[in-house]
Amino acid sequence: MDDDGYFGESVAARYDESSAAEFEPGVVDPAVAVLAGLAGAGRALELGVGTGRLALPLARRGVPVHGVELSRAMVARLRAKPGGAEIGVTIGDFSTTRVDGTFSVAYLVFNTIMNLTTQAAQVDCFRTVAAHLEPGGCFVVEVLVPELRRLPPGQNVVPFHVSPTGWAFDVYDVATQATNSNYVEVVDGRGEYRSIPFRYVWPSELDLMAQLAGLRPRERWEDWTGRPFTSESRGHVSIWEKPLT
Repeated sequence: MDDDGYFGESVAARYDESSAAEFEPGVVDPAVAVLAGLAGAGRALELGVGTGRLALPLARRGVPVHGVELSRAMVARLRAKPGGAEIGVTIGDFSTTRVDGTFSVAYLVFNTIMNLTTQAAQVDCFRTVAAHLEPGGCFVVEVLVPELRRLPPGQNVVPFHVSPTGWAFDVYDVATQATNSNYVEVVDGRGEYRSIPFRYVWPSELDLMAQLAGLRPRERWEDWTGRPFTSESRGHVSIWEKPLT
């Protein structure tokens, strides 16, 4: 791992392509609509801003956006896009990095909360966000529901992509909530392997983290369109707010 964490140059160079489905208007537009509504006339703070998938369209809607990002390689991709130079970015670990000013909404999307690999770091993230929010401001997290129901007794590996030239699988440790996503690609007869660690987190656990940070629940949906969250939902968009007093 280099100074850019697990999202260095080799990952950044093909990030938009490898995550192409997340850049589709049907995915981006509902998220931006929710975030713009929560921002109102205020500012937005994106943790893990990456290459600007949401920051750029949100800024085009007139919302001032500031990002926090550990990977300089990812930020370089953001800067190269139209409007990217206007997005303020602070380089650092989003669990503890402080920036100037306050915000009406902060958001952490696409499972990025799980890039913080300890419970303590995830709690720190909530506390850091709470310190940045204006009274009445909101913190939004989009993250999957841990797929432990797919693990039969004695199994700790779940494949999620298999093709003639690539394999991807998650390895779970249910005792610690540690997991890692593993990728094997074969190009021109040569194999390449990388592994990224995560810590999965339950919705109820996130609610407790929010409570510790002085935030209270506002909404929880299955997705950005506002579908109800149920026991069958594979992910959720959760919103907590900072009390006015």
